[in-house]
Amino acid sequence: MRKAARILMAGVVLLLALGLLAGCGGGESTPSQGQQQEQEEKMKVGFIYVGPAGDAGWSWTHDQGRLYLEDKVPWVETSYIENVPEGPDAERVLTQLAEEGNKVIFATSFGYMDYVIKVAEKYPDVVFMHCSGYKTAANAGTYFGAMEEPRYLSGMVAGKMTKTNVLGYVAAHPIPEVIRGINAFTLGARSVNPDVKVKVVWTNTWYDPAAEKQAALSLLDAGADVIAQHQDTPGPQQAAQERGKYAIGYNCDMRQFAPDASLTAPIWNWGPYYVQTVEAVKNGTWKPEQYYGTMKDGIVDLAPFNDVVPQEVRDLVEKKKQEIIEGKFYVFQGPIKDQSGKIRVPEGGKMSHEEVLGVDWFVEGVEGDIPK
Repeated sequence: MRKAARILMAGVVLLLALGLLAGCGGGESTPSQGQQQEQEEKMKVGFIYVGPAGDAGWSWTHDQGRLYLEDKVPWVETSYIENVPEGPDAERVLTQLAEEGNKVIFATSFGYMDYVIKVAEKYPDVVFMHCSGYKTAANAGTYFGAMEEPRYLSGMVAGKMTKTNVLGYVAAHPIPEVIRGINAFTLGARSVNPDVKVKVVWTNTWYDPAAEKQAALSLLDAGADVIAQHQDTPGPQQAAQERGKYAIGYNCDMRQFAPDASLTAPIWNWGPYYVQTVEAVKNGTWKPEQYYGTMKDGIVDLAPFNDVVPQEVRDLVEKKKQEIIEGKFYVFQGPIKDQSGKIRVPEGGKMSHEEVLGVDWFVEGVEGDIPK
């Protein structure tokens, strides 16, 4: 009898154990209702890059912003497509991202502009944000920053560090964004060294390490001893390093690629803006504005100085930086002359925001033409 009871008790224990296993899914992990809800509620956000995410420049800074967004906003799920040319293929990629369920799409290069507007019309429930453009729609806005502010400061550094009074500038495309950067850099350099000239070479590419480096070498051959750039790779920095000269980076601190050459760099900080934008979309407060952030906002800044930059130069630049942040100094304030010596902005005058965004002429001190 006791043996039968033991057998019966063992059977009961076994049945209870099997029942517990069944209640736990038989050992297979399935998401709880809360986990499923969290996954379902995640907002998909897409990014489109003109170059590789690891270009160490423009696209890399946007990808750092994307990672910042993912880190700070747990209900966001991001993805990106890189190496998308500024042409018809951009329309295909933007459409793909919209079809994949992305609620916000950041198009991060100037040449995507018309394709953004075209695709936005087809997907009215998706918010499109275009970087550096000027066209908007009911569900499409633009965003950029006053890069002319740190450009001016970097020009001051270059103007103080040059010995030949010849600065080189490797420029991508002849669009207002690039032109105003060259102008701001030149104004900053000549504010501390009126004898400075800035030679410009166009590459007609955003991302081509070899072409960018070769352009920098041609400027060094022409007498430049500080190389600045509006390009997406450290190629110009590396050219200066090889020749024992100095360089001013762009997009991010490029010193790791040319530790002896890179003096500083005007840099981008996209992360906080991406968080702000996505939260506005979720909260229903987003509007199709044309955002243009400043150093005060933190979207643009100047990278740390190389140790070779003298303290007196650092102090001079830091003082001007504070004047810009406090609104006591405006980069494009008169008097400003163009290459021909004609007064474009009179004493006491300022270029309007619209004039800055559409500038198509070089300031005095720039040597080079703007291709039409």
